[in-house]
Amino acid sequence: MSDTHAATGAGADIGTGADARTSTDTGADRHQPPYLTNHFAPVPDEVTAWDLTVRGAVPPELSGRYFRNGHNPGPGQKPTHWFRGAGMLHGVRLGGGRAEWYRNRWVRTLALEGAPLVRDDGTVDLTASVAGTHVIEHAGRILALQEANLPFEVSPELDTIGAYDFRGRLTTAMTAHPKEDPETGELHFFGYSSLPPYLTYYVADAQGELIRSRVVPGAGPTLMHDFGLTAHHTVWLDLPVVFDAEEHSGIPYRWSDTYRPRIGVMPRDGSAEPVWYEVEAGAMIHVTNAYEDAAGRIVVEGPRYDRSSWESSWKWWTGAPGHPPVPLVGSMRHRWVLDPVTGTAREERLDSLVTEFATINEALTGSAHRYTYTVAFPGAGLERYALVKYDALTGQRQIVDAGPGRMYGEPYFVPAAGGTAEDDGYLMTLVSDLARDASELLILSARDITRPPVAAVELPRRVPAGIHGSWIPDA
Repeated sequence: MSDTHAATGAGADIGTGADARTSTDTGADRHQPPYLTNHFAPVPDEVTAWDLTVRGAVPPELSGRYFRNGHNPGPGQKPTHWFRGAGMLHGVRLGGGRAEWYRNRWVRTLALEGAPLVRDDGTVDLTASVAGTHVIEHAGRILALQEANLPFEVSPELDTIGAYDFRGRLTTAMTAHPKEDPETGELHFFGYSSLPPYLTYYVADAQGELIRSRVVPGAGPTLMHDFGLTAHHTVWLDLPVVFDAEEHSGIPYRWSDTYRPRIGVMPRDGSAEPVWYEVEAGAMIHVTNAYEDAAGRIVVEGPRYDRSSWESSWKWWTGAPGHPPVPLVGSMRHRWVLDPVTGTAREERLDSLVTEFATINEALTGSAHRYTYTVAFPGAGLERYALVKYDALTGQRQIVDAGPGRMYGEPYFVPAAGGTAEDDGYLMTLVSDLARDASELLILSARDITRPPVAAVELPRRVPAGIHGSWIPDA
C-alpha cells in the first residue's frame, strides 16, 4: 500500500510526546485509571461560549451542529471501566460562515446520579443509562445512545429531554450504532442482552415510527456493539467476547476460546432466519461498512482484534495493571467475504496500522465504498496519533500526523454542496491538545486530508477525547 504523508503540529519530527504516557507517569496520575488522564481527563463543569475564533474560513454551506459524545465522569466519580463514565455531549453550531457557539452538557440520566443498571430485585432499569457512546438525529429527534439502555432525547441546545422508547414500542436496550438507509430514511437498529432472547432487530420508518421488530434466532450472548446493513441484508456479529458473570470490571464480558465465532446474514425484511458463517476467532467493535458485491457475496469491513490485542486494550479500558499506554492496540483493518453459494467465509487483513473509529461517506451505507477515514493509534510503526484516508481502488493511503501531544477524534464526513464524487466534502474532527490544554474542531478537505485545514474552530476549553459524533444539518 502506497502512502502520502503530512506532518502537523510542531513539525515532522516524530517523538513519543504526551500521548504515550501511561497513567503512572506522574504523581498526579499515579492512582487514576488511564481513561481519567491525559487526553481523556474529564472536565468538571458545563460551559457555553459564543462567537468562536476561526482560523481559515468555515464553508458557508455548513449550516448546522456538530455534536460529539463521550464519557466524562463527574467530579469525584471513578468508574471501574472507561465505558461506564457519565455521558457528556459537546456541540459546535456553524452557520453563515461563522462558529456561533460551543457548549457542553452532561446527559442527565439516573446513572449520572449513581443509579445502577440492575435493580435490587434483579431487573434491569433501561433508563439508568450513561448515554455516553454516540449521538444521532433521526426524524427530528436527537438521541444520545448507550447500548445497554434506552436512548435519551436531547434538545438542539443539548438539554436533556428524557428517555425515549418509540412511544412504548421499544422494550429492550438500543444499540449505539443504528444505521439509516440513505435511500428510504429508515433507521435500522437492534438490542442485545446477556439473557434470552439475546438479539432483537428493529426498524423505524423515516417519520420515526417503530414499524418492525423481530427476535433474531440463533444469536448468542456476545458483546454485539455494532452490525452491518446492506441493500438487502443485516449482518450480525456473533464473535467470541461473551457474557461472563465472573468479569467484575463493570462490563461483564470476556474473551472465550471455546465460543464458536460466526457472522450471520439475514434478510432485512425478516423473511428468513440468519445464515451463519464460521470465521476465525476475532473481535470487532465497529463495522466500517457492509455491502453486496457483484457476485452476490456479502462484504464486511472493520477493525479486527485478535485475543491478545483485545485483552491488552481491555486492560486500558479497565485500568488494570500492565495496561498499554494508549486505549487501543492491535486493531487492524479487516475484510470478510461471505459467499452464499459455498456457505464459507474468506477473510484478509487490509493494513498493518492500528486503527479505530473508521467512517465513510454515509450516502454509501450498505453499498460498495471507495474511501475510508479513520484514526490511527501509536503502534505498528507510528509513534503519534494520526488521521488516515484509505483508497480501496488505488490502494493508496494518506496519513496526517496529529503532532506532539495531540490526538484526533473520529472523523465525520460531510458532503459539499453540489459535490458529485464520493469524497467531495469535508471531514470534521475534534482535536485534543495537551500542551495547550485546548481543543479545536478541524474542518478538512476530504479529497486531500494532507492539505492545511479549511478551518480550525478554537474551542474555549480542552474537550476530552471521546467516542462518536454526528453532523446535524439545519435542512
